Amino acid sequence: QVQLVESGGGLVQPGGSLRLSCVASGFTFSIYAMNWYRRQGSGKGRELVATITSAGGSTDYADSVKGRFTISRDNAKKTLYLQMNSLKTEDTAVYYCNAAGAGFWGQGTQVTVSS
Repeated sequence: QVQLVESGGGLVQPGGSLRLSCVASGFTFSIYAMNWYRRQGSGKGRELVATITSAGGSTDYADSVKGRFTISRDNAKKTLYLQMNSLKTEDTAVYYCNAAGAGFWGQGTQVTVSS
């Protein structure tokens, strides 16, 4: 059974940091590029935030998070990470991990940035 389980979300003040994790099981994690998406408010589509290649050698970011967020992975632990620094109120969203091209999604973790 394929599972992606996100964790690490929460309430943080503007300028703060959070580290999201996504633990994978039920598929060969190491052969997939992985993505972090977010949905900012109900009724809105998911926005691609960050991408990492299968071996972790290349990453890409949305302009809105470039320089503040860092995506990484540990294939031995089957875990994807998103380090989020200098958080802004507009980063408030539900964050999802995704195996690129495979249609595998986690349930999401809520990040709220508020003073």
